Amino acid sequence: MNWITNYVRPRINSIFSRREMPENLWSKCDECGTMLFHRELSENLFVCSGCGHHMAISPRDRFKALFDGGIFTEVKVKAPKPDPLHFRDQKKYPDRMKAAQKSSGEAEAMLVATGEMGRTPIVAAAQDFSFMAGSMGMYVGNAIIAAAEEAVRLKRPLILFSAAGGARMQEGILSLMQMPRTTVAVQMLKEAGLPYIVVLTHPTTGGVTASYAMLGDVHIAEPNALICFAGPRVIEQTIREKLPDGFQRAEYLLDHGMLDRVTPRPQMRDELITITRMLLGLPPAVKADLPAPETPDAVKNAETPEAKAAEKPKKK
Repeated sequence: MNWITNYVRPRINSIFSRREMPENLWSKCDECGTMLFHRELSENLFVCSGCGHHMAISPRDRFKALFDGGIFTEVKVKAPKPDPLHFRDQKKYPDRMKAAQKSSGEAEAMLVATGEMGRTPIVAAAQDFSFMAGSMGMYVGNAIIAAAEEAVRLKRPLILFSAAGGARMQEGILSLMQMPRTTVAVQMLKEAGLPYIVVLTHPTTGGVTASYAMLGDVHIAEPNALICFAGPRVIEQTIREKLPDGFQRAEYLLDHGMLDRVTPRPQMRDELITITRMLLGLPPAVKADLPAPETPDAVKNAETPEAKAAEKPKKK
């Protein structure tokens, strides 16, 4: 044994065996610039703990927080014909689809699932903005129809989370046809007497706002979400006037009567449970699975043999 064995070799091994720091351990808030530990950010549902800024969240992460125990069952959605118009801009439409599927890990821009929320059976649908800006194409139309049909079949309310840049231009007129199709799907719920609740998240724009996103019985939005048909920049260029601060944001729309509530994401589940059970005429949900409360002393005393004997009428 010498200094090479005792010192040099362990030193070399330690240098070459060092693990590089993963790049996804920290995320930077786009609003305030705070560096946030990814695990803590995920536990806070991707809401900045410093300024309360609501970042994008995937449908699966949203459903894990929404459903009891994070357990849900996906609803199968009919796949439409791929690239019906053979559209091509800088890339072919199928190539854009493959890139979006690889980056998001999802087959399309909407996920539909069934499960229980606060012991209340529901059907939920959520758009994925990371998938081609959550654009509304034929698949999204099929997904909303599938969600409505499943809700009617199971007699459950439908909760929809919208997040979209509008219609999908690669599908042209076929994407615009989803506006009346989804409107008919919502009408199915109305005729069945089932609640339809819409949660508008950032951003909800274009043909999505002009159809199923604004047809709910109750409209809830996340804080500072952009909700509009045409964006503020387009409006300013058209009317050549400066728009008010916060124009088309959730709080502005709430003040002007277009929304019912603006609720932070960590409180959204409890809010949805309360509203859903109210619309269904059900009693308030139990907050947790707790043991049955102890019997009060007065009831205990009434159940004792001595108390029961005293209640018996005396013979004359």
